[in-house]
Amino acid sequence: MTNPSIVILAAGMGSRYGGLKQLDQLGPSGETIIDYSIHDAIDAGFKKIVFVIRKSFEAEFKEKISDKIPDSVTVHHVFQEHNTKISDFDIEIPLREKPWGTGHAILVCENVINEPFAVINADDYYGKDSYKQIYNFLKNEVSPLQYGMVGYSLKNTLSENGFVSRGVCITSNGFLSDIKERTKIKREADGIFFDDGNEKIKLDEESVVSMNFWGFDNSVFKHLKNSFKSFLSSNKGEKQSEFFIPIIIDELIKTHTIKLKVMTSNDQWYGVTYKEDKEMVMSIFKEFSENGYYNIPVWQN
Repeated sequence: MTNPSIVILAAGMGSRYGGLKQLDQLGPSGETIIDYSIHDAIDAGFKKIVFVIRKSFEAEFKEKISDKIPDSVTVHHVFQEHNTKISDFDIEIPLREKPWGTGHAILVCENVINEPFAVINADDYYGKDSYKQIYNFLKNEVSPLQYGMVGYSLKNTLSENGFVSRGVCITSNGFLSDIKERTKIKREADGIFFDDGNEKIKLDEESVVSMNFWGFDNSVFKHLKNSFKSFLSSNKGEKQSEFFIPIIIDELIKTHTIKLKVMTSNDQWYGVTYKEDKEMVMSIFKEFSENGYYNIPVWQN
């Protein structure tokens, strides 16, 4: 089977964080979260990386990220702007200030991907185990009828500095049947709760949640285009709505078009949702390096 690739979604602007999280130096030798993600992906077997970025920071991104990647890895850069056109797409995409979301971000990659591929966020640290799981899935199990996802225990994905939103997964025999979007999730003294607008509701801390770590057959492009057409038609004039990956997954599952296998990582997820998270994440990466989990610097030969 063709070797899978990995798509790294790095076009977001980090509004809550206050800047480009993608390029923030958090490791002991100035590493970004993407540096660790690329390192772990290559270790798992990935040999092709597709970055989804913005033209406005292309030069800085290549200097700080792409130029450090070993020559044995194929690297592509594609651009997601607010009105980026899609190949063979017969509906004009309206120009607006708000990005179109993660579903649109995958669509802009179609011209450089012909193989199964993983998708991750640029500003999330997923841990080594997740890359091994998704790589093995893409090599051995993915098909036009079966996609995959790496999920995490809710307790391993929280910020100590504010609320988070998570997609709580409902599974049956290891396959996703539904995702319930929960907002304003926070750990309190007596458990983890979310606010549904009327009351606080307790969540099981072992609930599996989606952190936007997906594994797709390239048949997903066809489904994305069909779904995006419907989305544009039903959201005409809407300047805030976004076309997110779970929207498509939910459609495909409920129409029995695909099954989605849910793999669970035992690793701790780390991210910098808020600026106050930065110090904690930096201390974790320092500890990883001191314990030999990563080289110092991470790209040491």
